[in-house]
Amino acid sequence: MPIILPNRLASAALLGREGIEVSDRLPRHGTVLRVGLLNLMPDMARTEMQFGRLLGTSPHRVELVLAVPASYRRGHEETEFYARWDKTSLPQQLDGLIVTGAPLEHLPFEHVRYWRELTDIYDWAAANVGSTLYVCWAAFAAMYRFHGVRTRILPQKISGVFEQRIREPNDALMSGLGAAFPCPVSRYSEIDPDNVPWRRGLKCLAQSFESGLCLVADAAVSGHYMFNHLEYDADTLKYEYLRDRGRRAAAILPQNYLPNDDLSQNPPQLWRGAARQLFSNWIAIVAARRSTHSAADLGRSAA
Repeated sequence: MPIILPNRLASAALLGREGIEVSDRLPRHGTVLRVGLLNLMPDMARTEMQFGRLLGTSPHRVELVLAVPASYRRGHEETEFYARWDKTSLPQQLDGLIVTGAPLEHLPFEHVRYWRELTDIYDWAAANVGSTLYVCWAAFAAMYRFHGVRTRILPQKISGVFEQRIREPNDALMSGLGAAFPCPVSRYSEIDPDNVPWRRGLKCLAQSFESGLCLVADAAVSGHYMFNHLEYDADTLKYEYLRDRGRRAAAILPQNYLPNDDLSQNPPQLWRGAARQLFSNWIAIVAARRSTHSAADLGRSAA
């Protein structure tokens, strides 16, 4: 099904060249799921493509609503198609929301320029959005906002592709993923599972012996915390390694990633199938919750 994006967006044109059906118009008939993308990543276009590609291959028609926090600072050209959200300018209706990662792991949350707007968005999403997917830094920020759980800075960055063992195979988000799936990991932080308030109804859906928590469900806020990066392209970890090496000589080669650890080789995207399955599952959850809410609204109108 097509994904709906502004037609002058560079990533929309690139997705079209890949064979993803892209439209800039809402259809006259049929259901369209409105999914917000709160994009906090420095390379906004690459991130748009990564999530747009996964949403554009789902069986549901999706309108991707691009946004940044009100005080987010980037160039005008990068944010031309983005709404600026704060407590006074949140969207009227979203079926789903994705909040991306951000390179802010060494900064206390309260010191982030847009922290106040971000917490307003988190609180609004918990009360108004069918399902929210928090990714990497955004997931750490959400765990801190909703449960006061602080992150632990690692001695060195963990980077690579690690097997994630599924802990809740009957959960709808895990459908079709088998017993485990490979997932890119790229972060300087982690959360100690012993510090998670599981008694509040949080569930660990997937976890790695090597890289720690991967995916946690939080029904109380209709959210999922994804601490890793299933949306990554095949070459993203390689790109990040070369970037980090350019900044400091101690950058560590991503594990379980490059053939024979050879930088001249093209890495396989071992997680492609898992990424498509998980995002298809998530969109199905978003669609089901929209249907439930629509039926409830009709019932109230009839009464």
